[in-house]
Amino acid sequence: MIVVTTIKEMQQKMIEYRKQGKTIGFVPTMGYLHEGHVTLLKEARKENDIVVLSVFVNPLQFGPNEDFDRYPRDIVRDEQIAKDAGVDVLFYPAVAEMYPRPLSVQVVVKERVDVLCGKSRPGHFDGVATVLTKLFHIVMPTRAYFGMKDAQQVAVVDGLIRDFHFPIELVAVPTVREADGLAKSSRNVYLSEEERKEAPALYAALKKAKAAIENGLRDPRAVRALIEDHLKTYTHGVIDYVEVYSYPELKPLDTLAGKIIIAIAVRFTKARLIDNITFDVES
Repeated sequence: MIVVTTIKEMQQKMIEYRKQGKTIGFVPTMGYLHEGHVTLLKEARKENDIVVLSVFVNPLQFGPNEDFDRYPRDIVRDEQIAKDAGVDVLFYPAVAEMYPRPLSVQVVVKERVDVLCGKSRPGHFDGVATVLTKLFHIVMPTRAYFGMKDAQQVAVVDGLIRDFHFPIELVAVPTVREADGLAKSSRNVYLSEEERKEAPALYAALKKAKAAIENGLRDPRAVRALIEDHLKTYTHGVIDYVEVYSYPELKPLDTLAGKIIIAIAVRFTKARLIDNITFDVES
């Protein structure tokens, strides 16, 4: 595995690979890698000649109340995880390398951001889309890999690739789960013992809603009510949101049809957990 820190060297390396006819799988991250990232890297390894991992804590996607400086970083650990996962190139640029001067142009995301987690984080996805635009031009990947744990981000990236005509295949990788169904997250360690026992209720509620829809339920309000009732019955967490939208458009529906997402967020004492499922509904 080689480690590259400059844009110029990275682009030269990628151009060489493309000239050789090699396919490039790209996993963009902010580092502090966990099992979810490793799953993305393994998928990229299976499907491409070259696997590229970027580690860059992007200041543009941090809001005024979010501490960029406190975001966890451990590049030595990340390098080892990357090597073990079969990464060929680790792109690890400094902030001054990615943003050497104030931006004269920035990407503004117009759709798919005013709902779910994006509702409380204005400007966050503008920062995500801007850095991904830069990274896509630097890495020139054949395929880019994102986890469905953050389905809203996947929807935004889908729009970015389509609208700007990037010649990139978006690969959405299913959420990695514990044996009891809880979506894997670095936040899970902040759950108390009792909360950890309750947390699988999130995925159980989603599966219960899917089963009801498969049995003919088509009213989004009834689906939300079913999930809320399950969460209130089986957890002491505070419901942040329960939403049902079209996917990836993230538009409200009067009646369920086509591809949909059911997404939830629940606040426990020291952790806010999110989860979702997407599937097709027959009209």
